[in-house]
Amino acid sequence: MDFYPLFGALLLVSFRSASAAARPHVVFILADDLGWNDVGFHGSEIRTPNLDRLSAEGVRLENYYVQPLCTPSRSQLMTGRYQIHTGMQHQIIWPCQPHCVPLGEKLLPQLMKEAGYATHMVGKWHLGMYRKDCLPTRRGFDTYFGYLLGSEDYFTHVRCSAIAARNLTRCALDLRDGEEVAAGYEGVYSTEAFGQRATSIIEKHDSDKPLFLYVALQAVHEPLQVPERYLAPYSFIADRRRRLYAGMASAMDEAVGNITLALRRRGLWDDTVLVFSTDNGGQTLGGGSNWPLRGRKWSLWEGGIRGVGFVAGPLLKRPGTVCRELVHVSDWLPTLVGLAGGSANGTKPLDGFDVWSAIRSRHRAAVTFGRAGRLRLQRVRPRRHSVLQLEAADGLPGSVPRRLKPLPLWTRTCSDVPSNAVSFFQCRL
Repeated sequence: MDFYPLFGALLLVSFRSASAAARPHVVFILADDLGWNDVGFHGSEIRTPNLDRLSAEGVRLENYYVQPLCTPSRSQLMTGRYQIHTGMQHQIIWPCQPHCVPLGEKLLPQLMKEAGYATHMVGKWHLGMYRKDCLPTRRGFDTYFGYLLGSEDYFTHVRCSAIAARNLTRCALDLRDGEEVAAGYEGVYSTEAFGQRATSIIEKHDSDKPLFLYVALQAVHEPLQVPERYLAPYSFIADRRRRLYAGMASAMDEAVGNITLALRRRGLWDDTVLVFSTDNGGQTLGGGSNWPLRGRKWSLWEGGIRGVGFVAGPLLKRPGTVCRELVHVSDWLPTLVGLAGGSANGTKPLDGFDVWSAIRSRHRAAVTFGRAGRLRLQRVRPRRHSVLQLEAADGLPGSVPRRLKPLPLWTRTCSDVPSNAVSFFQCRL
């Protein structure tokens, strides 16, 4: 028996296993219109045992912000850039609107694929579909199953749209498998269909390759529809809309539980980072609740933009904690790409920051403010009075150590680079 070929094969297997372990599996679950007071761990009457358990075992993001609407939030998640920089700031993308995330933008799944990941998407896209180049499978995902728009019927998967100029309404099936219409799912509740497809992807995944799975659930967006069995625990809720909404949230919670169970059974959980997020605040006109926050979806009050979110998985250094650092939906692209060992080279200038150190170990992350002067403000030691160091270019001082009193929250009010380092330290961080 020739020793060298055998040794080479063993070395290759060992290298592939070590390489996969160094790059964790990433599962990102996005809820639709989930309000601050719609999860058990925020004191809601809605029962979400799986979300409660995962968040309790992980890191809850209690100072986490999103956009007040669906398309802007999703575009920031996928690009790491504010919607004002991508032209996605004008409400949502409507059914007949010839618009999508600009094709010149490099999206998160493309970067994850470049880092060696298998990339899959299940659920609601809503980032444009007027031409094939806008579709998820043309923007970095290996596979796709879900809705291209939003507000579909949960059982028939049909989306209707009024055309005022012609005084008529047109309806169409909006469920896709890849780029083809997915017939044969009528009567299957979308939350269950998406959960089942996600678990199927996990069960079939080659564990030697890192997985990026993006599950964008339809729940708990209107229309308010749910199988009767999920309503039984909520007979005490008098308001019909709230009762239906509660059942939908429970169905969503069950789907999340099934996804995590599939990861455990497949042996992937120990190397998985799971992120759960809402896309915007709850729609109080459709059963949601953001109590005690003011406002709702579509508003710029806290109820519209402060999001439910957490990170879970065995790779966290301090599980069972609460992160009160400022985290924004635009931060996920640089954070996840960095976690994957990838590079954001090739993207347009990012607005988001890599916040993994703040999430994983509760240390404040290094943050770059501005572009013209290439200034980097870095927290050197996570102590009560931390030393902040300024790395500069373009003729500014190389480092300016300075002791500052800690502030309760970081805000991005210093987005423009000042002309001198002294005025920079007068900004609220």
